[in-house]
Amino acid sequence: MPVRQTSKPRARRTPEARPYHHGDLRRVLIDAALQLAAEGAEVSVREAARRAAVSPGAPFRHFPNRDALMAAVAEEAQRRFRAEIEAALGEEAPKGPLERFRAFGLAYLRWAMRNPAHFEIISTGRYFAHGSSAELTRDNAELIALSERMLTDAAEQGLLRSADLKRIQIASRALVYGFARMNLDGHFPRWGIEDGEIERMAEGVIDLFIAGIAQP
Repeated sequence: MPVRQTSKPRARRTPEARPYHHGDLRRVLIDAALQLAAEGAEVSVREAARRAAVSPGAPFRHFPNRDALMAAVAEEAQRRFRAEIEAALGEEAPKGPLERFRAFGLAYLRWAMRNPAHFEIISTGRYFAHGSSAELTRDNAELIALSERMLTDAAEQGLLRSADLKRIQIASRALVYGFARMNLDGHFPRWGIEDGEIERMAEGVIDLFIAGIAQP
């Protein structure tokens, strides 16, 4: 009686590795975290992964914890902020130091008003400790030094009422930060200022400040 041939069991095919569908996972996670912040939602690495439609463990190759993710978001926001200021100062380069100082302040306010989530992240300690990012600390110091140079130039040219440059610098910071914060917190409607008027009001407030520190 012939031996019956038994069919060999088919070898299981291992699934082919599927290519990762995001070209830059780090960038996608930063954008997802920013979107969560803009919505007022709680930001976490896992939630950013869910929003980016990747596995919960995938982001930890780039960001071991929430602080690392938010530091990266803040550093990206700061780069965009600096680009806005540098572009404004490039346009104003032939003019004097007070005109440059004005351009600096307006660039700050326009960027903050048009990018409220970015502004919230880089201006408050709500999301992470700013001092933990060397890049953010360096950028802030360079922007402060830039504004200080403008005021020093203005003082040397006899354009300022006061020689107390530190006080002027702090007052200018309080002005732009306070105005941007009022906008972010929705204060302007109660002052009778509509959305379409806020940028014009920002320009008028900056001009009033410049007039107050300049020699008549």
